[in-house]
Amino acid sequence: MAVSKDLSKYRFEKAQECLLDAKMSLDAGRFDFAANRSYYCIFHCMRSVLALEEIDFKKHSAVIAHFRNNYVKTNKFNKRISNIISDLFELRDKSDYEDFFVISKKEVAEQVKNAEHFLQQIKIYLESI
Repeated sequence: MAVSKDLSKYRFEKAQECLLDAKMSLDAGRFDFAANRSYYCIFHCMRSVLALEEIDFKKHSAVIAHFRNNYVKTNKFNKRISNIISDLFELRDKSDYEDFFVISKKEVAEQVKNAEHFLQQIKIYLESI
């Protein structure tokens, strides 16, 4: 169990770093990178929770599905968390892979804020167990 707690802590710290990168990128006008880092903030948050179960997946979709099935559907987290996952996954996918995709400052600022909310909810959860 000590190893899983250390891994969870490491992944949560990685999520915090991603959020900081997202905020700095937003301030620097690098909106696509801010979207990417916002998504990875929540991705590492989800994996920090999964580490406590000593479970992990190779695919992002599997991490997301497991988190939703075991943490959102069971009401450990509210539906807003699930919506944030969807929004950030889609935004990151478009900004990383679609040619000529342009994201507005307003849109990415909202997603950075959502990533921060997500991280805070995970922090509360991790501190409670």
